Amino acid sequence: MSSLTARSILLVVLLASVAVVGGALLFQYVGGLQPCELCLAERWPYYGAIVIAGLALATDQRRALAGIGLLALIFIGSAGLAGYHVGVEQHWIEGPTACAGGASGAKTPEELLKFLQNQQPVRCDEIQWSLLGLSLAGWNVVTSLGLIAVSAFGFLRLRRERPA
Repeated sequence: MSSLTARSILLVVLLASVAVVGGALLFQYVGGLQPCELCLAERWPYYGAIVIAGLALATDQRRALAGIGLLALIFIGSAGLAGYHVGVEQHWIEGPTACAGGASGAKTPEELLKFLQNQQPVRCDEIQWSLLGLSLAGWNVVTSLGLIAVSAFGFLRLRRERPA
């Protein structure tokens, strides 16, 4: 009999997701790092994972297994979004126009003022903080890949062990 259970996988994902969101909020409200548009978007998969893992913990084994499968898909999306942000930070790809800066093209002071009012205070293509050469978006890629592995491995293993 395996010691791997749907509950243990869901708890790992739930705790990791709460830690990621909590860390992001600490960086923002205690550390003073203001998030860009993409940083805020990268939090949404974790919010969803918290809800799904929490709900799946309160269900039967079959629904819990489906929840774990859904979590794997959520973290695939999360890794893709974070990878996109890394590409924007590294200037490999162009980011959203609202947060990537650039020339205004304004011909009048009014046009310039309108352009400046529509600019995000924090640009997506500038790294505010890094550790070991990875930005927060880079660490999000690593974390998302880890949570894909946990969710997908757990899903496949539990599905194989499930009685027919």
